Amino acid sequence: MESQDPGGEEPARSSDHRGGAEPPESSSAHLNKSEEAEPGTMRRSDNYFPVPGEDKNPDMGYASTNTGESIPMKNLYAEDGSPLCPRRGPYFSDGKRRVDYVLAYHIQKPSSVRRKSNKADEGNFIRRLRRSLSMRSSRAPLQPKVDPEIAAQDQCTDFHEDDKRFRREEFEENLLETGLELEKDEGGKIAGIGFLKIHAPWNVLCREAEFMKLKMPTKKVYEVKQGGNIVEKVRLFIHKVTAPLHPKVDSARQQSIKPLSHPFSREKQHLFDLDDPDKFFDSKTRSSIVYEVLKRTKCIRAKYPMGITSLLANGVYTSGFPLHDGEIEGINEAQNDRKLLYEQWASYSAFYKYQPIGLIRKYFGEKVGLYFAWLGVYTQMLIPAAIVGVIVFLYGCATVDDNIPSMEICDPRNNITMCPLCDHACSYWKLITACGTARASHLFDNPATVFFSIFMALWAVLFMEHWKRRQMRLNYTWDLTGFGEEEQDHNRAEYEFRVMQKTMKLESTIPKGEKVKLTCTDRMPAYMTTVVMMCFMIMVTFAMVFGVILYRISIKAALHMSNYPAARSNVRVTVKTTAAIINVIIIIILDEIYAAIARWLTKLEVPKTDKSFEERLIIKTFVLKFVNAFTPIVYLAFFRGRLVGRPGKYLYVVGSYRMEECAHAGCLMELCIQLCITMLGKQLIQNNLFEVGLPKLKKLLRKRKSERDVKQQEEMKKSLHRHERDHFLGPSVGINPEYMEMIIQFGMVTLFVASFPLAPLFALLNNIIEIRLDAKKFVTELRRPIAAKAKDIGIWYNLLRGLSKVAVIVNAFVISFTSDFIPRLVYQYMYSPDGTMHGFVSHSLSYFNVTDFQPGTDPVQPMHLGYRVHICRYKDYREPPWSNTPYELSKEFWAILAARFAFVVVFQNVVMLMSDFVDWLIPDIPKDISLQIHKEKILMVEMFMKEEQGKRLTLRAHHRHDNCATPSPDNQSPPQPRSRPASHANCY
Repeated sequence: MESQDPGGEEPARSSDHRGGAEPPESSSAHLNKSEEAEPGTMRRSDNYFPVPGEDKNPDMGYASTNTGESIPMKNLYAEDGSPLCPRRGPYFSDGKRRVDYVLAYHIQKPSSVRRKSNKADEGNFIRRLRRSLSMRSSRAPLQPKVDPEIAAQDQCTDFHEDDKRFRREEFEENLLETGLELEKDEGGKIAGIGFLKIHAPWNVLCREAEFMKLKMPTKKVYEVKQGGNIVEKVRLFIHKVTAPLHPKVDSARQQSIKPLSHPFSREKQHLFDLDDPDKFFDSKTRSSIVYEVLKRTKCIRAKYPMGITSLLANGVYTSGFPLHDGEIEGINEAQNDRKLLYEQWASYSAFYKYQPIGLIRKYFGEKVGLYFAWLGVYTQMLIPAAIVGVIVFLYGCATVDDNIPSMEICDPRNNITMCPLCDHACSYWKLITACGTARASHLFDNPATVFFSIFMALWAVLFMEHWKRRQMRLNYTWDLTGFGEEEQDHNRAEYEFRVMQKTMKLESTIPKGEKVKLTCTDRMPAYMTTVVMMCFMIMVTFAMVFGVILYRISIKAALHMSNYPAARSNVRVTVKTTAAIINVIIIIILDEIYAAIARWLTKLEVPKTDKSFEERLIIKTFVLKFVNAFTPIVYLAFFRGRLVGRPGKYLYVVGSYRMEECAHAGCLMELCIQLCITMLGKQLIQNNLFEVGLPKLKKLLRKRKSERDVKQQEEMKKSLHRHERDHFLGPSVGINPEYMEMIIQFGMVTLFVASFPLAPLFALLNNIIEIRLDAKKFVTELRRPIAAKAKDIGIWYNLLRGLSKVAVIVNAFVISFTSDFIPRLVYQYMYSPDGTMHGFVSHSLSYFNVTDFQPGTDPVQPMHLGYRVHICRYKDYREPPWSNTPYELSKEFWAILAARFAFVVVFQNVVMLMSDFVDWLIPDIPKDISLQIHKEKILMVEMFMKEEQGKRLTLRAHHRHDNCATPSPDNQSPPQPRSRPASHANCY
């Protein structure tokens, strides 16, 4: 058992972060019993397996580095090469000390080659001698001559590896000075990979917890009283009703009892709950403490200081990660948090259950816990939105037969001849052929969509408010209420390297002692590169969209000229569907490219801290991916059919390509198809294929390649240590890609919901699968991430809030300009003779005299309908050819345009006002949480007041004891002053 109060024994060490702290007695220094050694060091012996490559060929110019002493690290293997301890868990070879962090690195020789005798050294010497002779001697007939350039490259590689080894040795020495305990494993099952296992003893954990001001539970506990208002009673009722949906974790913990937490202090250890010191700091906290020490430790013997990030970037260490708690499969496996997460969270059979957010936070940290908590709240809030969206869709299905405009289009008695949809190749067509499109458009373009747009705007505000309250509740539960005020992020290694370069360049010009930092002038080339590249990438997106437009125009003309009747009869459906699929494929490809470019541009800017780097990367990635995903949708919603012209005077691009027209029922149907395919395509391909399909395909290919060795691989897997198994897992890439995916989805749900009411339903179904996919990925496929503290979701909340505001404006324009809601409203109340929608279709069509076609644009087959056409109709509000101003915009056009803008202004202001009212009505902090936080402060003050009162009484008792009961050398009482009463001479 580790000592529980080491911090109180050595108060002088508490102010030193690195130097001056000797390794504790329980260090993993391994001393040979047959020889004497100084404390904290170990002489090189056959039992110690040193870093390969220490003995270099003197002919190559390397100096020997053998000093007879080495870093105190434990050897894992006995004389016969067998492990000293068979325990496979995350522990040192003694089976007692826990591995808190692991650093992996390349070794020059395979792990099977271990120096167990002088014979192996002699073999190495012979091989080096042969190599030297082959490089130097020209008289060796059997050895080919070596190219001098290749030999120089080999020397550079050796120097590079040698330099890495020196950096590792210095870094490990500095880690030992901080009090950490190290153990090397270079003889494992993974050839060419060595592992440095790091353990933080109790005194280091206490010291660093005090430095980091970690809030830890005290002995003082109090009862959490639930609020008595209606909202809290409803919440508790819902919690009881949904009890079967809660995961079976933390069953022994009483939810109504909460320990009082306080920043850890070694001087006040008696206040904390130290009944079980091994469980006081959990594995997540231990690894984060070790990582803080690693970030603070530097290599200073090189030209410039190198921290752990620089060492990892330069390949000195290949990877660094904390270990998972244990295995997830196997009946005999002990129950651990990872296995519990796999059973209750990462299993697809638990899709209907709530997430164990507390256990997620305990295992992965607050940052990951907040992401999954936010994703859970978002998915919950999608349920009412999906229900209302389905009701709106069903309303459209129920009223499609009562819709007068679509009935007029489908009525064969209305013999309306329409103008050609393209030049020369297309012919005249009957309006009745658009019957199916008109009926389908009514499913999404009906009066209920206006209500749904208002509902979704208020839904977005309610979602944001609900999340703020949930986030505040989590902050209270996780003791994060005071976190973040004094937190300071470490400088990034790239920033320090650039500062060092600038310092060396300006060494002779700057005053001594002046601190050098990167200014805006230093970053100006990077900023200019970022602006140019961002604009270029946005232009690439526009070019791709324009390419799809040209594809639609050309394929439409080709299908109209086709000899197959089936192709000519399904032109619209074919063009819409194929163009939407091409758009989705382009979006997915460009997403991957843009993510890499955004990271490269952010690295060019050399942000100072990790937080700054993350925020800049998020902004760039969001802008590029948002433009990439929504540019085709914006074109369909607001530009297609607007810049067309009229028959006889169409607008052409790239020579003879005529701009696209909307169908008679408007572009809303095409917008709906594009949104549907984009959402389904991105979610199915990016989520299911990339996150599930590719890993399973790789696993299947590996199995097929090694079918004969399946049993051997299984046996080898069982014999691997915990750090070796975790090494084969994928590196943790953080949660920003997951956030980005959900933010783009949130935009799809809110921005154009007026055109696709089923978007919340699609998002809900995707998120139910997405939660379990992400859970399985974090638990089984990725290495355990460093537990990072966070009290909110950061910049993502600002992006969500911005999208919810923009969604109000976008939906207002979709309703007024993309749909026919406003033209129908204006016709019904201004131009309809009987106040109904009868005659609306004819009112919305203008007349064109076919003799006014431009030369070469009239149809090739003018008799396609069986009769000669003199007047055709097209959708627009223009004067007829027999008027005084033929083909000019009519007064109806201007009346409808004014009504459209008026609707945008009214809709936007009304919805914004309602949103702000809801925002004001709902408090950000729940009342019961506010009361509990206030209660915690009072209890904390009372606890410290009692402690001070106890100290005062103890000091007073000691003072009385010293003044009243101190015996004299001859066992007699000292003489009392005359002014003091004799009765006070004996106090006991």
